[in-house]
Amino acid sequence: MTKLHIKATKSSPEILLDPTTHQHTLKGESYPENSLEFYREFFDWIDAYIDTLEDTQEVIFNIELIYFNSSSSKVLMDLFDIFDDACEDGKNIAVNWVYNEDNDAILEYGEEFAEDYENLKFNFVVI
Repeated sequence: MTKLHIKATKSSPEILLDPTTHQHTLKGESYPENSLEFYREFFDWIDAYIDTLEDTQEVIFNIELIYFNSSSSKVLMDLFDIFDDACEDGKNIAVNWVYNEDNDAILEYGEEFAEDYENLKFNFVVI
């Protein structure tokens, strides 16, 4: 697999997916006009990547969003569903929910997501 790097725009986040380091990042703001279209390549990559993982491989997914809209929230839930299922199947995936100490709303969203997933580990990282 090759890296996937999508540069941030005013309304979409930077996406960096690296199959070599197993460190992945979603960073910035997410309110693209068409979330399904914007995230299609991202989800295709994630689906293929999950299939290549060894159970012992540690995978870190850094989510550092400063703002996201409701359609992007649905994207995150879909992503976390994939990760939670993979963890249930023995994969070692963790989400680092990165937030600014002044942004209580983003922290609360992360905590709400974490409550919904039994197998996926969430780490809360303040910056």
